[in-house]
Amino acid sequence: MRNPYLPILMRIERIIVETDDEMLKSFDLVFVNESDGQGFSFMPGQFCEISVFGKGEAPFGFASSPLEQGYLRITVNKAGVLTTALHDLAEGDIVGLRGPLGNGYPLHLFEGHNIVVIGGGFAFTTLRSLVVYMLHSANRAKFGEISIVYGARQPGLLLYKQELSIWGHRDDVRLYLTVDKRDETWRGREALVPNVVEEVAPNPKNAYAVICGPSVMIRYTLPKLSALGFSPDQIYTSLERRMKCGLGKCGRCNIGPYYVCEDGPVFSYAQLNGLPKEY
Repeated sequence: MRNPYLPILMRIERIIVETDDEMLKSFDLVFVNESDGQGFSFMPGQFCEISVFGKGEAPFGFASSPLEQGYLRITVNKAGVLTTALHDLAEGDIVGLRGPLGNGYPLHLFEGHNIVVIGGGFAFTTLRSLVVYMLHSANRAKFGEISIVYGARQPGLLLYKQELSIWGHRDDVRLYLTVDKRDETWRGREALVPNVVEEVAPNPKNAYAVICGPSVMIRYTLPKLSALGFSPDQIYTSLERRMKCGLGKCGRCNIGPYYVCEDGPVFSYAQLNGLPKEY
């Protein structure tokens, strides 16, 4: 077995500037040693620890789908020492990766059901992994209707714009994009994500909702879903912001009886009900 404390060497194959303010970049990583990639597998919702040598490491959810071959993608918001160091790297530079870690979305439960994906801001990363996985030709027939509600503060901060355009033209996807504040180029909705969820009113029958975004967005979206008839065990969210060492050893991710790094980061709302509101 691979030592979980030792990072795998990864080379930055491609860097994509995702937002107009250049604060969010996607990094496509490839294995330096091909043998490290043999047998490496993950599921949407899982995460990894990325290290910049001499600076430290931090957790990031996989933004790529397991079915996207040849690379692993993470999307990084420039916010601190480690993320700034990542943003300063160039294509060809080497980073470390530990993972995959945690548990992903319960795809075995989602199969045969309609799926409502709700995202806000740069937390759409692991939701991208989930959507790309479900829309893959090998998987699309396993899932029912796919609806996506995704919002950002302004149009230039929406991630994965090219893919959003492709999804918006698919007959088997209902895509609802929104921004808090429009600019002169925006022709879509100008509304908060919870209000759009209320407006489009997804049917809870034979459905699951997956939500990931800022805490305030989740806090106001959950009552909207409940009012529409979604039960707590039909709603899943990710506590990515609680992830720390990735192995449940440091104890900093603890919430009640759970270690987010090991038991999560994906939880149903039913699991979170009754826990200390530390998330």
